[in-house]
Amino acid sequence: MAKETTIPLPVEIPEEGTQGHEHAGHLCMPEDSRKRAARRLAIARGHLESIRRSLEDPHVYCVDVLRQIKAVQGALDGAAGVVLRGHLEAHVATAATRGDEKELVDELMDVFKYL
Repeated sequence: MAKETTIPLPVEIPEEGTQGHEHAGHLCMPEDSRKRAARRLAIARGHLESIRRSLEDPHVYCVDVLRQIKAVQGALDGAAGVVLRGHLEAHVATAATRGDEKELVDELMDVFKYL
């Protein structure tokens, strides 16, 4: 079995006086969103591992595998929804106050191409 490699995500520490949403001019993901998305991704990872193991069984039923794949897709969609909601609540809703609403709208239009 191949050894799994994980790439650590950069951790940003908010500047004093910020709410953890902006750091040195860069918008950060809200902590609650990060934790909830990570939980959903852990669920997806468990489902994905289950699928991989089931494919080792020569008697696995195709429809069962398809159902498990759908569960992974649902968990990934759920994680994306959590991240999107966090972004909308923490950054888009406050863009006018910061003066970067055009940039955020452009960014979201680009992101929606992939959703």
